[in-house]
Amino acid sequence: MISLQDLNFMVRAGRAASLSEAARAMGISPAAGSALVKRLESELGMKLFVRSTRSLRPSAQAQAFLAECEEGLARIELAREKLQAGRQVMRGRIQLSLPSDLGRNQVLRWLHEFRGLHPEVTLGLQFSDRVAEVYREQVDVALRYGEPKDSSLVALPIAPHNHRVLCASPAYLAQHGRPSHPKDLKQHNCLSFMLSDRNHDTWQFARDNNKITVRVTGSIQCDDGEAVRRLMLMGEGIAYKSRLDVLDDLQQGALIALCEEWQGEPAPLYMACPDRSQLRPSVHALRAFLIEKIDALN
Repeated sequence: MISLQDLNFMVRAGRAASLSEAARAMGISPAAGSALVKRLESELGMKLFVRSTRSLRPSAQAQAFLAECEEGLARIELAREKLQAGRQVMRGRIQLSLPSDLGRNQVLRWLHEFRGLHPEVTLGLQFSDRVAEVYREQVDVALRYGEPKDSSLVALPIAPHNHRVLCASPAYLAQHGRPSHPKDLKQHNCLSFMLSDRNHDTWQFARDNNKITVRVTGSIQCDDGEAVRRLMLMGEGIAYKSRLDVLDDLQQGALIALCEEWQGEPAPLYMACPDRSQLRPSVHALRAFLIEKIDALN
């Protein structure tokens, strides 16, 4: 019988593209991890992973299965967190790092509501788009787009299916025209985001089985996500933003989604921390609360 621990290992291995990394995270040996996969493949009657000497990836058969497993595990964890939250009074301080755009425009008002529900919880907030160095800085948990590259960090999904969306203001489109294909971006002023001195000017899109990459140029590069959003609202150019960051603007008509037949890059939102010991009941309650708020947006 397949256990939750088995499913957790499969999901971790697929996400990390490494059996040995998933094994370390689960506290078992790589050999035990490999044997576990073989047993699961036998029980399921399918090949779960395509392996070579240097890489591992989910098989075409297993991709949808693993995605549903990941969503199911997240729901089970969320149900557990809600149960814990309902049993006790939340108290203590949470030092939280937030992305500048999402933090200011969405999460801040949610935190106000969370404090109303749990008045004995205090919050220390840090707004930054860079990956918080949670080992050195006074940060308990950080909300960040993309699973942390540091495999030693604990990463819990908040919005695993979020993605990027191409958008611009009506004023910009009225003056410069609307791109009908991502390749048309080469003729437009594109607002790119800089993080850790790297300019994110290579934008990827997918439709059916086709994937394209477009290198964009523009008059302004910025290291603050909220500033990129404001420049876009002013009509300065086209940006490639997390859907969560601009959802209100899209719904109100302040921004227009472009090339919607093309899927933007994944931008899953995670809550990351250095150690599971920092996942106190108040942190679990906050995570469950944020998931509810984000689910209600969709």
